[in-house]
Amino acid sequence: MSHPNDSRLIRLQFYATAPYPCSYLSEQMARSQVAVPAELIDTQVYSQLVRNGFRRSGLFTYRPWCDQCRACVPVRLRVNDFSPNRSQRRIAKRHGNLKATEIALSYSDEHYELYHRYQMSRHSGGGMDEDSREQYENFLLKSPVDSFLVEFREEGMLKMVSLVDRLTDGLSSVYTFFEPDDEGSSYGTYNILWQVAQARQEGKAYLYLGYWISQCRKMSYKSRFRPIEGLLHGAWRDLDAEPSGSHD
Repeated sequence: MSHPNDSRLIRLQFYATAPYPCSYLSEQMARSQVAVPAELIDTQVYSQLVRNGFRRSGLFTYRPWCDQCRACVPVRLRVNDFSPNRSQRRIAKRHGNLKATEIALSYSDEHYELYHRYQMSRHSGGGMDEDSREQYENFLLKSPVDSFLVEFREEGMLKMVSLVDRLTDGLSSVYTFFEPDDEGSSYGTYNILWQVAQARQEGKAYLYLGYWISQCRKMSYKSRFRPIEGLLHGAWRDLDAEPSGSHD
């Protein structure tokens, strides 16, 4: 990993976890590389880690470190080059009545209840549908970096909540949950469109979208945003220009 002139980055240590069942590819075992100690990771340090393929879950900063598989590709959008396609423009119009409000990380019963409904509907049996309030807070409300929540409401009704990190060169989309029972909605797509617009407004170059796995249907939506870059073989490259299978 390349290091800027920051003694905290140099002092970070990295260790590999024991194998565990992969959340995305069935019958696969996964491992992660974890950056410690968390006390050394702030927005400046974390921004550099993200550029090297790391993500965070609460105070836990990691990247895939599997023994054989290289399916997880970190991806980001170049926000100034992004142009929505016809379907995305329709979605933006459909959800144009949503009012977005940025708020500080804080617990809300209303947020937690929406999170629970979302997990029960979209990820039942995955474990997160049983998250306690403490697990919810550890996952979404504890952050070592510049983070904020965005509420999306329609006529006062909470429809979606998104957790976003501000990095030195972009925004990082951490997690989003939304009303699962609204038929015909496309809240997840609208949320990315909103974050692209927000990144542009703040003068940021990128919107980081986490990992993309070509074989995973749950992640297919990320490839619909163009131009999208992936971190391949240590460099950010335009995925549209990569030969099929070159990220294996």
